[in-house]
Amino acid sequence: MKRNHTMIQFFEWHVEADGLHWNRLKEAAPELKNRGIDAVWIPPATKGMSAEDTGYAPYDLYDLGEFEQKGSAATKYGTKKELLDAIKVCHDHDIHVYADAVMNHKAGADDTEIFQVIEVDPNDRTKEVSESFDIEGWTKFTFPNRNDKYSSFKWGFEYFNGTDFDAMEDRTGVFRIIGDNKTWSDEVDDEFSNYDYLMFANIDYNHPKVREEMIHWGKWLADTLHCNGFRLDAIKHINHDFIKIFTEQIAQHCGDDFYFVGEFWKHDLEACQQFLEQVDYKIDLFDVALHDKLHAASKSGNDFDLTTIFDDTLVQSYPLQAVTFVDNHDTQPGEALESWVEDWFKQSAYALILLRKDGYPCLFYGDYFGIGGENPIDPKQEAINPILYARYHKAYGEQEDYFDHPNTIGWVRLGILEIERSGCAIVISNGDDGEKRMRVGDNRTGEIWVDLTGTRDEHIYIEEDGFATFPVNGGSVSVWALPQEDVES
Repeated sequence: MKRNHTMIQFFEWHVEADGLHWNRLKEAAPELKNRGIDAVWIPPATKGMSAEDTGYAPYDLYDLGEFEQKGSAATKYGTKKELLDAIKVCHDHDIHVYADAVMNHKAGADDTEIFQVIEVDPNDRTKEVSESFDIEGWTKFTFPNRNDKYSSFKWGFEYFNGTDFDAMEDRTGVFRIIGDNKTWSDEVDDEFSNYDYLMFANIDYNHPKVREEMIHWGKWLADTLHCNGFRLDAIKHINHDFIKIFTEQIAQHCGDDFYFVGEFWKHDLEACQQFLEQVDYKIDLFDVALHDKLHAASKSGNDFDLTTIFDDTLVQSYPLQAVTFVDNHDTQPGEALESWVEDWFKQSAYALILLRKDGYPCLFYGDYFGIGGENPIDPKQEAINPILYARYHKAYGEQEDYFDHPNTIGWVRLGILEIERSGCAIVISNGDDGEKRMRVGDNRTGEIWVDLTGTRDEHIYIEEDGFATFPVNGGSVSVWALPQEDVES
């Protein structure tokens, strides 16, 4: 019997730039597996524009911590050898590894070039605010220290369609590069009228040589890492037709079980639906709408109607394509998409993604191991571990919802015969102390259930009709189930 699958995002924005992170993953793998985590999303492994870069300002996609570039051979996270060693240990423990593929832009060029651009309105990228003129842009990528190993492709302005800095005038802007048939891609998000351009030197996926090179790189990365899938960064800014072609080509090369999940940061369910249709539902998406709901619930307290928590979310409408999450590196305090789920609701939020039948839940490193930087945040393992335990051992079988009160909701997983002592009853309150009378099954009569979170110390007796009344503390969650060993009433 297959157990529930759980992913962890194994980094946060302020992971220490000590070159030891791949070693941390290697050491953590056995315990992750023991907790029921069987997939790891690793940070971008490619060399960034500096030795401290998190990987989202990629310089050389073929440098995985191997070449003396940008101040060091290693990346922020370690060397190529350490990365490969960590992946092997993960695989030895039956943990899949998903590599973060950052393909929208390049940063930290080796030299400048002079070329023609038209400046556009940052709030309407289709609106030109200048005539054509020359700028000196950082768009020449030659990777001299790699010396053509793995790829001889050199990047110049002809392979980009926009940039944001003119070294000639020492000023920033959004500059669309002029060239034969060169324009913004039509197949991108329509924010700012066209959101092809995001940052740095924007890769032009209308160029056939670019498409060929990036598909070559994707195959090379998968082969080199022996990874099990890709997390695709910033895909609402990348030509959607190319994303479809890229995933098809990589799947043909690696096998149909190679996994893809995309960061398509849209709150609008209809936009997600249109994207999924365009890529033939071959890519999962992070459920941004559910994250928004969890954040709003944590901010609003008992003013939030918990019965609506899944309304208009990806997991409700497209459960097979939804990767659910509470927070990530972009939503953590101080980052670009800051929308941090507050501590009092964090355990309840994890119950909402880990203990339900739909969605592929992703645990955040910053929640589990803590956040560094100038304003550190303590880890929440004590709160999360009971929820992980319940997911791995208890949260199986049919699901029955009791979403009948705005401040107290519950649901039941009835369990399955293949997993002994499985089944659980979850109650969440965002207001006062509450309770839910719920049916856990006629076959449960006489069983004594306990709160796996340790929040409540009662022993709940399952009645003859298979019902019981399960209490919960105000502003809390309780997960009721059979303990590992029977207890006295």
